[in-house]
Amino acid sequence: MNEIRALKLYNTLSGKKETFKSIVPGHVGMYVCGPTVYYDAHLGNCRTFVSFDVIYRYLLHLGYKVRYVRNITDVGHLTDDGEDRMAKGAKIAQLEPMEVAQKFTVGFHEMMRVFNTLPPSIEPRATGHIPEQIEMVQSILDRGYAYERNGSVYFDVPKFVNENPGVYGSVSGRVLEDLYAETRELKNQDEKNHPADFAIWMKARPQDLMVWKSPWSVGFPGWHLECSAMSTKYLGKTFDIHGGGNDLKFPHHENEVAQNHGSCGCSPANYWLHTNMLLLNGKKMSKSDGNFITAAELFSGDSPLVSKGYSPMAVKFFMLMAHYRSTLDITDDALLAAEKGFRKLMETHKLLQNMPVDPRNFDGSETDTDRAILSLIENAYQGMDDDFNTAVAIAALNELGGYVNKLANQQLSHSEVAPWVLERLKTVFKTFIHDIFGLKEEDANEDNGTLEGLMELLLDIRAQARQQKDWATSDKIRDALAVVGIQVKDGKEGATWSKT
Repeated sequence: MNEIRALKLYNTLSGKKETFKSIVPGHVGMYVCGPTVYYDAHLGNCRTFVSFDVIYRYLLHLGYKVRYVRNITDVGHLTDDGEDRMAKGAKIAQLEPMEVAQKFTVGFHEMMRVFNTLPPSIEPRATGHIPEQIEMVQSILDRGYAYERNGSVYFDVPKFVNENPGVYGSVSGRVLEDLYAETRELKNQDEKNHPADFAIWMKARPQDLMVWKSPWSVGFPGWHLECSAMSTKYLGKTFDIHGGGNDLKFPHHENEVAQNHGSCGCSPANYWLHTNMLLLNGKKMSKSDGNFITAAELFSGDSPLVSKGYSPMAVKFFMLMAHYRSTLDITDDALLAAEKGFRKLMETHKLLQNMPVDPRNFDGSETDTDRAILSLIENAYQGMDDDFNTAVAIAALNELGGYVNKLANQQLSHSEVAPWVLERLKTVFKTFIHDIFGLKEEDANEDNGTLEGLMELLLDIRAQARQQKDWATSDKIRDALAVVGIQVKDGKEGATWSKT
């Protein structure tokens, strides 16, 4: 086990970096809000899950035993009119809600495999935890922070705020008046005591598809409730780290904190970590404005916004070149630079691993070169220790790559680098690239699995387009694949592909 280093995290709750101290020494409980599986995974979500994968990997590397919980939202995520997103997606596709959930859960897992992320320790589904959610609603009612109205149950925000000053608003950092002003108008607005109150149980309408019996009505849980219930079940009433994207600060995470306090009088997590958003050519992604690209389009190059396709590992490296709390702007130039940087790093790694270590030329003394290499290694670790700053760590590895190339080109004598330092350098490169960053080689022999996954994803998107009679998109995908030597054939059992 590695010695556990001092680690600093930027805690959204305090708005500053804090030295991390786990509740149970040597153990970490971490909950990350997972995908709502009614549509393909958004690139912004992919960035969030890649970032937390690196955080998970680094905590493991430091020697912590980590229980990483990432949920699947397959019920309860409300639209502005109060309709469940899963049910709405099922109606549009004319499928059962669980068909929709399964379809896009499989797609999400495939995307995570393509990006070479580790699976979480536990991946609970909201639909599998309805009893726990009903129990939490009852606890909130019993403690006086919710009220039932016509079969629906609402969280009493003003009462909670008055009795728990400083809690509501602690995640988003906004004053209460702003939070009230931003509260969305949902269905049954006239049932609520206050516009800021939010549903923790919704009475079903005749057309609602995903419903369960409860003490209040046949209905379904509110979106915010599921994470409170599942994080509590698997990590306890208070755990170490809660993560997600910046867009979840309000209302989702703000309401999670209120629910946990409302049910047990305690905060769910000691440290809240949030990833920042992805931009595309300097602007927020928007389908309606045409400023939008999917992961599949990024990989295939089938978009006017990119000049070519980029491998999943090049895209992942692009994500890691920025700190997870920084905005990240997708541009073709930035992707080209990331692709070049990724290839250079992997070539350096291969060169280093094949470099012989000859102890015969070592006289036992430590050279200036040794000290410089060890200092850069420490810089890489210090970058990760400073709120998981992958950009700093990558910069240090690139500087170390300069010494590797000098050794390979005989600009630097092997006698100037102690054998144990060279061995340490080899270990560090392998550890950072494979174990911490989760990067992997992408040559012809190792790419078959990735190609299979990408083709499955592309054909799935094409099948959806055909189902919706979007023949232009269907033909565009087929023609783009033909250009790169992949033939798609449609049959009774669906589409098949082969290399030409």
